[in-house]
Amino acid sequence: MTQITISIDKEVEKILEKRAKKNLLTLREQIEDILRKSAVRTKSGTTRSDPKVDDRLVSIFSRVKKEKKKRKKKSKKK
Repeated sequence: MTQITISIDKEVEKILEKRAKKNLLTLREQIEDILRKSAVRTKSGTTRSDPKVDDRLVSIFSRVKKEKKKRKKKSKKK
């Protein structure tokens, strides 16, 4: 197995340890789990289809591509 060394500050370490404890994992196992899930998500090409945005302006100027809705043509009655 390839070994990677990372440096994290104490605040991040505390957050990860708390998360690991909640998931009944060690700190190392928690970090491995996060990286594995990230790699699987990237590999499958899945992305969030509907981001939760509170601010309307953010959603308008977001770089996320949206599907355009087709408008129904109004029929003229004589």
